[in-house]
Amino acid sequence: MDRHIEDKFLIRQLNKGDIDAFNKLFDLYSSKLYHFSLGYLKSREDSEELVQDIFCKLWDNRKLIKENHDFKAYLFTIAFNYIKKHFRSKAIINKYVNYTSGTQTSFMEDDVNYPSLKNLVDDLVEKMPEKRRAVFIKSRFEGKSNSDISEELNISKSTVENHLNLALRFLRNNIGTENLTVALFFSLFIQ
Repeated sequence: MDRHIEDKFLIRQLNKGDIDAFNKLFDLYSSKLYHFSLGYLKSREDSEELVQDIFCKLWDNRKLIKENHDFKAYLFTIAFNYIKKHFRSKAIINKYVNYTSGTQTSFMEDDVNYPSLKNLVDDLVEKMPEKRRAVFIKSRFEGKSNSDISEELNISKSTVENHLNLALRFLRNNIGTENLTVALFFSLFIQ
């Protein structure tokens, strides 16, 4: 059977929640994704984690996957976006470590309580208007692109961007970034 035709069939089954179709897609693509990510990440553990994250996301969003799209391209686009996020986060952490290595203050000495900061962000997100909250969650917590959000919520891409800008401004104004650790948290997890 042609790979594209078989993928379409498996995606139709996956849309219905068929675990066998999911397992078949995992068998077909997990090794390719692993080797692709290993080429960038140079870490077996990070590559394995990336593959697991992608397939978890695939299962969570199974009803939204379109059978007419190129499934392989879809998976590798997700993988590439995860890899970009990985390097962006690593760069921010390295910048922070380099910044603090010459000072007396360390991450552990700071007074920021991360669970309470996360709770603050969650509370602020809950206070956003419904559509803005949905756009923000899909973008920042689910990792969806503006185009995907636009399509899923049936709104224009510029409306998605406006909602994100307003949401980020709201969070910045209510969290504040005077403290370097708060600024780091904000840049790693929110922006």
